[in-house]
Amino acid sequence: MQDGGERLRRQRQVLLLFVFLGGSLSVSQSGRYSVAEEKERGFLIANLAKDLGLNVGEMAVRRAQVVSKGSKQHFQLNHQTGDLLLSEKLDREELCGLTEPCILDFQVLLQNPFQLFTNELQVIDINDHSPVFLEREMQLKIPESSPPGTTFPLENAEDLDVGRNSLQNYTVIPNPHFHVLTLSRRDGRKYPELVLDKALDREEQPEFSLTLTALDGGSPPRSGTAQINVLVLDINDNAPEFSQSLYEAQVLENSPLNSVIVTVSATDLDTENFGTITYAFSHASEEIRKTFKLNSITGDIQLVKYLNFESIHTFEVDVEAKDGGGLSGKSTVIIQVIDVNDNPPELTLSLLNSPIPENSPETVVAIFRISDPDSGDNGRMMCSIQEDLPFVLKPSVENFYTLVSKEALDREKRAEYNITITVSDLGTPRLKTEHKITVLVSDVNDNAPTFSQASYTLFIRENNSPALHMEYVT
Repeated sequence: MQDGGERLRRQRQVLLLFVFLGGSLSVSQSGRYSVAEEKERGFLIANLAKDLGLNVGEMAVRRAQVVSKGSKQHFQLNHQTGDLLLSEKLDREELCGLTEPCILDFQVLLQNPFQLFTNELQVIDINDHSPVFLEREMQLKIPESSPPGTTFPLENAEDLDVGRNSLQNYTVIPNPHFHVLTLSRRDGRKYPELVLDKALDREEQPEFSLTLTALDGGSPPRSGTAQINVLVLDINDNAPEFSQSLYEAQVLENSPLNSVIVTVSATDLDTENFGTITYAFSHASEEIRKTFKLNSITGDIQLVKYLNFESIHTFEVDVEAKDGGGLSGKSTVIIQVIDVNDNPPELTLSLLNSPIPENSPETVVAIFRISDPDSGDNGRMMCSIQEDLPFVLKPSVENFYTLVSKEALDREKRAEYNITITVSDLGTPRLKTEHKITVLVSDVNDNAPTFSQASYTLFIRENNSPALHMEYVT
């Protein structure tokens, strides 16, 4: 299956200045494919031989292989047919979370001559998750003096699907006193607010029971429900107010547990129970609840789970301050995670040619890729080998490198080379990875026999018998 239902033909080729074995190292942007998540292992994605303009025999002769980032390989290549197949069932939510589109990069390597084709596979979401409320039962305390049009925040549902399959709107069973609004946060998540349509009278009806439904946009749509219990209260005329409508904080990803990240504060002009404030998260995802703890009395937000900048850069959550009479105020907290250099570079070896014949001209010895999930200088890398060797590193695209001999080698002088490839990032402190390879030099018949001396003088007596041993020459 290919993007838009049609397979893209091989596009422009970018020739690189890496010459070896009389050929050229080239990189081509081949195509973009797509596949729906949850397809079974062995599902046919495309025929790479056809898309690359090769016959099936060339795939095997040129030792084609598929390379993707990381240690987990999602694809397998059938050299007999040229088909690209799934090696495992793909779960879009596991691979990309809420990121859309969900793109898996992979490369096709061909040898003799070497060519590199870059490709993309878009994993298409299917509607395999229903909206789920983290809190299946909510309680609202609404003063009977609240005027029509007053809104009350409700806990939101979460849907792991994306796009049209994600949560789209909320509904509440028709009630003459209420309806529900569906609002969007800056990150695209949708949350509900209950709107009062008709004034309440506690003496007439002291409580209501409502069913809140969250619907996604799939076909057919999936849904989840939660119960809302509304208690009508006597008058409480001052709601808590935060000192700031927006709190912003920064935290290093290696911060210790129980660190106080930020403290929120609200005040209420009422007295006694109506003026007593408690704090709680509002519209908080499960990840936020696992990562942070909010002190309901002091307003301190503490770290309870180790952070990872490479997974999540920013957290955004609403904090609700509620007084003893059920009125509440809201503020938003944005926490930015600051990257530290906590990941050493990684090296993945794709090709190693050993032994290599002596007297060969410039020869590709190895092809490898380097990566570092950190950001900024922490993720920028340098690659090197020992200076006293007849080899040189040449950078390519997508952090690929080739190790090439600088000159013809002589086995009679040296038959083996131990090469250490060192990859270092530019963070503080710098982290590095070393990868050792051994390259053997094979013999060719490049030396003719030679005598130990240019001439020999022998003296023999005459009249000797035949087959007489006269002397050894070497």
